[in-house]
Amino acid sequence: MSIKTSFDICVLPGDGIGVEVIAATVPLIERVAQGAPFGFRFHDHPAGAQHFRKSGDALPAATLEAARKADSILFGAMGWPEIRYPDGTEIAPQLDLRVELELYAGVRPARAIPGVRLPLADPRAKDIDLVVVRESTEGLFASRGKGVIDDDREARDTMVISRRGSERVHDFAFRLAQRRKLRGLPGRVTCVDKANVFVSMAFFRKIFDERARAFPEIEARHNYIDATALDLIRRPWEFDVLVTENMFGDILSDQTAALIGGMGMAPSADVGDHHGLFQPCHGSAPDIAGQGKANPTATILSAALMLDWLAERHANPALAAGARRIEQAVDAVFASGRILPYEFGGRDGTAAIAAAVASNL
Repeated sequence: MSIKTSFDICVLPGDGIGVEVIAATVPLIERVAQGAPFGFRFHDHPAGAQHFRKSGDALPAATLEAARKADSILFGAMGWPEIRYPDGTEIAPQLDLRVELELYAGVRPARAIPGVRLPLADPRAKDIDLVVVRESTEGLFASRGKGVIDDDREARDTMVISRRGSERVHDFAFRLAQRRKLRGLPGRVTCVDKANVFVSMAFFRKIFDERARAFPEIEARHNYIDATALDLIRRPWEFDVLVTENMFGDILSDQTAALIGGMGMAPSADVGDHHGLFQPCHGSAPDIAGQGKANPTATILSAALMLDWLAERHANPALAAGARRIEQAVDAVFASGRILPYEFGGRDGTAAIAAAVASNL
């Protein structure tokens, strides 16, 4: 069977700084592809809060179909605080895409990058290298758009934990730990839950223990969500892969991003059995949109995640090598000390950071 070498990428720049960081990242991916045994075709499509304001449609059917047909999706940021649906919730097509494309594994890596100032004073913080795997199609988010308010007295949202959803995200976390173990990392999965209080969480843990038996070479641990939030400050370098419910994962992945310098340094992937979407952890940042201050590092590293995913999906190791080139270029930029983004008190914005990474490829 021939190895796939040409890929169509559905690009969804979205709102605010999403447009800026995508514009900075696509040329870097193209540069990695120069002379390599693979290539990309990028196709921009509309979606997001500003598009909703103009058209009344946050995720057009044509955009969803393009995402469904593409080899991968590269996503900027979507949402704008004052643009909301009638029920008061924000515009978030990224959540719709997770459900429509069954992107059940939210992958949120947090790796300390050489030269980046870290908030923890402990010298072991430089060893932080963990991944939060967030179940992204159910949990408390299953109530999105379905919550109930009774007579302006009481509001209810329901958590949904299914066997199918839990099995597939647990298996994903264990397989990820297997791959990380081959790279010399611990090969350990921690199930993060609140099984001491909620039946749904006890069910989530029960299924975790069942699936753990299929991966005997991977250490399986448990930790309650409150204890995990504490331990991520006390000793984050001891974690490898964490798997958890949707809302818990949403919160923990912001915390882990803070541990490595902030949202501008934190990449992410939303992955299913057939589709993958890659985006920075941060939002549209209206306060700095259009000013050229946005840090594109999270988006650049998300592009590396995309190449890794395509490499595994299509058995093309050259793509994985391209991903390593991107990561090594980012590490070199920050290790040099010559680049300091605005959020760290520096004056280097989107263009300067992207140019520095390009010069190190």
